[in-house]
Amino acid sequence: MPLQFSDLGIYKDQQSVLLELDIVKPTTVQEKTIPLILNETKDIVALAKTGTGKTLAFGLPLLQLVDSENTNVQAVILAPTRELGQQIYNNLETVKPKTSKIGITPLFGGIALKPQIESLKETTQIVVATPGRLVDLMKRNEINIKNIQYLVLDEADEIVTALKEDVSAIIAETPKTRRTLLFTATMPGAIKQLVQNYMSKRVIQVEADMKTVGHQGIDHKYIVVEPIEKLEVLLHFLNSKEGERGIIFCKTKAAVNKLAKNLAINKFSSGAIHGSLTQGIRDRVMGQFRNGHINILVATDLAARGIDVKDVLYVVNYHLPDVYDTYVHRSGRTARAGAKGLSLTILQKEEVDDIADFELELGITFNEYKKANAQSIEENNTLLWAKKIFKTKPNREISEPLKQKVRSVFHHLTKEELIEKVLADYYKQINKNNSKKK
Repeated sequence: MPLQFSDLGIYKDQQSVLLELDIVKPTTVQEKTIPLILNETKDIVALAKTGTGKTLAFGLPLLQLVDSENTNVQAVILAPTRELGQQIYNNLETVKPKTSKIGITPLFGGIALKPQIESLKETTQIVVATPGRLVDLMKRNEINIKNIQYLVLDEADEIVTALKEDVSAIIAETPKTRRTLLFTATMPGAIKQLVQNYMSKRVIQVEADMKTVGHQGIDHKYIVVEPIEKLEVLLHFLNSKEGERGIIFCKTKAAVNKLAKNLAINKFSSGAIHGSLTQGIRDRVMGQFRNGHINILVATDLAARGIDVKDVLYVVNYHLPDVYDTYVHRSGRTARAGAKGLSLTILQKEEVDDIADFELELGITFNEYKKANAQSIEENNTLLWAKKIFKTKPNREISEPLKQKVRSVFHHLTKEELIEKVLADYYKQINKNNSKKK
């Protein structure tokens, strides 16, 4: 018989909230970690892929362990990005019982500091923070974490890779008696070093079905292209997924900007996020993506960390990631909560041999995605051209007399005849351009 949250030691008032949210059966990482957090006193390292329910794995027991009568900060939860931190904060507030008096305060960079300082004057037992902002507030003596009992590092592999100095400064400020709960999708050397340096020697390690859960429901495919045709092949793929939600990953901010511009030119419903954009712009684009106002998100790896959006049906690796861990995080954006998804990697010929290494390291199988032929690409380009015309806004500066003269030229043509003539002219121009290239 499957375990229930009651079997894990979750209180009845908390169970009622979960039931209202239609959260009935705990995930594997929740089954394995919740009883340990509630009943043990040792540090915990939990290795679990993205999309496996890690937030509730540490969030539910913390809501029970924190003393609401004690007005001091008792738990700090660190996240690598504001997006993930906001997601954690929202999830905790959503599952917190209505009768709970526990105060949860979000502290993230990219937004005004003063309101956050004011919020800390309210009762705060749990802090959800990005390392940089927390360090800033510590230096200003606006927060005291010297007596915390719990330190949680979510997506710890990303935190220690990108924000190592800030994390070290935070840990140095916390008491040695604290419990550290570390959740990570991968175990790079930096994580092992952190465990060795800052966690107890008798740490409990938990692994939640790493060989299956993290990739379950994901169809891993690759497509081989020539550099000159890479964009056209991508556009063909995206056109075949019209109306579906997906994320395209690029290695650099410049590549994100360039690709996003091309998608906009071709009238795709898309937006872009990367670290150099203001937090306001990132929030707006993420809100549009989360609410379904745009279907395609182009992103760098760090900017997209923590995106937990339902119904992301595909992920495209426009550039092959440099490390295996990055691929795990990218592909984990799709097939969340038991859904199915596609992770498509666009390769050049010299990169094909790398696929075998990814398969061996990650325990997954890649299949080749059939590339569209030249005729299909050409037809897709024609459709994109037609959509651009359809979505082009009228030019209000053209004089009405001139418009009338143009109308008189076409007035005897039917709609079908006009379309045929416009198409013929389009292909004439395409053939002319191709001849020049030769």
